[in-house]
Amino acid sequence: MSQSIAQKFTPVSFLKFSLPSIIMMAFMSFYTIIDGIFISRYVGSNALSAANIVYPVINILLAIGVMIASGGNAVISKKMGEGKYKEATDNFTFFIITGVAASILILVITTLFITPICKLLGSSDLLLPYCISYLKVTILFAPAAMLQALFQTLFVTAGKPQLGLLLTVVGGLANAFLDYLFMGPLGLGVVGAALATGIGQLIPAISGVIYFFLVKGDLHFVRFSFDFASLKQACINGSSEMVTNLSNAVVTLLFNLVMMKLVGEAGVASITIILYAQFLFNSMYMGFSMGAAPIIGYNYGSKNKAELQNVYKICTRFVLVSSILITGLSFFSADLIVRLFVSRDSSTYALALTGFRIFSVTYLFSGLNIFSSSLFTALSDGKTSAIISFTRTFLCIIVSLLILPMLFGINGVWLAIPVAEFIALIECVVFLKKKNQIYGYSG
Repeated sequence: MSQSIAQKFTPVSFLKFSLPSIIMMAFMSFYTIIDGIFISRYVGSNALSAANIVYPVINILLAIGVMIASGGNAVISKKMGEGKYKEATDNFTFFIITGVAASILILVITTLFITPICKLLGSSDLLLPYCISYLKVTILFAPAAMLQALFQTLFVTAGKPQLGLLLTVVGGLANAFLDYLFMGPLGLGVVGAALATGIGQLIPAISGVIYFFLVKGDLHFVRFSFDFASLKQACINGSSEMVTNLSNAVVTLLFNLVMMKLVGEAGVASITIILYAQFLFNSMYMGFSMGAAPIIGYNYGSKNKAELQNVYKICTRFVLVSSILITGLSFFSADLIVRLFVSRDSSTYALALTGFRIFSVTYLFSGLNIFSSSLFTALSDGKTSAIISFTRTFLCIIVSLLILPMLFGINGVWLAIPVAEFIALIECVVFLKKKNQIYGYSG
């Protein structure tokens, strides 16, 4: 692993290293979207709305996984850069065990209180049977979802991004095939969708466990110690990523409540489609940042300031160019993406299409915001990263969502996230300039 991330990177070699992470995250979002398409087409838009209503539970699970993975990556890669490979491997094992234990706890709590949880998340009486059916099966695979979230990042840290990509692709293809099989010929409805997702998660989860048990590379499973100081540092470093996912849970809940109030179930279905698309387009920035993080952490740990500056320049140029391209792609593909979920004669179609095009402007700003948060996590500056994430994914969105619909009606809902991302962009630029004096990532 150290040989692959210790090299001097050119734009081409850097993109080659990061590309598996980009494709992996994009592919994960693809098969999440495929779930939504099959649910909408085979079961109906109400079932699609139900899947979105209970998704905050999954957000909480993923929040813990991403926090441990991204924060743990900063701890592990920094120690490897310092030559402390034994400590890094010990921490790696402990972090994995901690994540699985947390997922089991969430599984038990959700199973015991599933009906009140669904009602608390805003389910109407019409949607409640769908919500319960989908969530009770999905949550059974919580340990697999946790392991998948952990291995996505830690395969990159272990210098095996291609293997992480391969497992994600295989899991995603299995998920897509099983979506068709379970919801089509077998007619299992939303239960089939949940089963397909869970089985798709089991493939990278089980394969990752086998790999790290059998292959004694730079990172592998060992008899671990309970290093709570390192776990605390990992949680602090990854707090921004946790804030992002927890905020997504709250924001999704608020969007659902606002849309249910303004236009009913069709409104919830339309915002679901747009949030699926947001996951797809932002996944490219997330994958790029995931690929960059261990390189940044390694060079920071080894005090290679020149290469840190080189990597930073490559990253910012990539993000700025891709932001323009992704914004254009989102705007001009709006009709095609919406029609994947619903037909043109659906009441959801017109709502989603208008919202999709207004929402597209958000991608001009979100790329730099996502990378900035990831940068400070990789630099073990969890505090700054958390401030950016909290402002971007929680504070600004909630304020926008409470104010803009009162001023602009339904269009205010579509504008909430673009306005929040623009405000966060200003904050990120200020932090990048201020913190450069400390870390020296920009020459």
